[in-house]
Amino acid sequence: MSPTARGRSPRRRLAGRPSKFEYSRVTVTFDSGGDACAGWLYRPDRPSDAPVVVMAGGLALPREVLRPLAERFAEHGYAVFVFDYRGVGDSEGEPRGLLSPSRDMADWEEAVASVRDLDGVDTGRVVLWGHSLGGAYALSVAADDPRVRAVVAVGPVLSGSTLLRSRPLPSVLRAVGAGVRDRIQGVLPRLGPHTVPAAGDDAELAVVSDTGFRGAYRRLTAVPEVPARSFLGLARYSAPVDEVACPALLVAGSYDEVGDAAAIEAAAADLPDATFVRVPAAHLDLLDDEETLGHALVFLDGVLG
Repeated sequence: MSPTARGRSPRRRLAGRPSKFEYSRVTVTFDSGGDACAGWLYRPDRPSDAPVVVMAGGLALPREVLRPLAERFAEHGYAVFVFDYRGVGDSEGEPRGLLSPSRDMADWEEAVASVRDLDGVDTGRVVLWGHSLGGAYALSVAADDPRVRAVVAVGPVLSGSTLLRSRPLPSVLRAVGAGVRDRIQGVLPRLGPHTVPAAGDDAELAVVSDTGFRGAYRRLTAVPEVPARSFLGLARYSAPVDEVACPALLVAGSYDEVGDAAAIEAAAADLPDATFVRVPAAHLDLLDDEETLGHALVFLDGVLG
């Protein structure tokens, strides 16, 4: 059944608009765990008081997917640093594509630290923007870093175990078995990792087994193979949302097949300074949704203005 037949409202995608500011973009690398992580730094053409948005996605999506969104933030007057996790995109790191909360959050922390060493931007006004697992990681990093001024979490996957709980028991057992197999192969380098797709059809063992989600992923970029041990690390991860003290915007998609909209709303209700919005979008639609961007800009302008 088509989205319109299910009653969804037409969604406004990101489109070109008159810019407040011109901007430049340079490639920046930073070290994380001995590997070079790659990022783009966008600088708006304004005095050196631009706040900095540190930005990353999730589910092994490369930073190229976030380029249109980063450009819109830069046009609005924000400096933006969007980066690839280790093992993703242009960053170094093995195994490729590993979804590891501990490793990915360490990359976030190093990205924030590198931004605070920049010249020509307001490093006292650093905010975090993350989507999917990246949204949960942004909340986790903000919970541990009192200098973060604000955080925007878009479709955050607040508990990695939701990626397992949403599937039938036989599929859960297959996922755990695949993770154990990959962990064993990990100590035998000649075998290489045992991988699964980041997105697959409804019958396929994948990180997200949903045909519609796989189609949306393919429209953005090629679907990568990720080490199956990702299942094991994600199953143990839960974002410490109740420890976030800075202002936070949590965005949920009404048709999100990955993020739990009810859990996101409940998490926002438990925070001391949180704004919750729900938009008519699926998980990956949130990346290029005009309404979602509008909420983020209004929120950040209010917090940092």
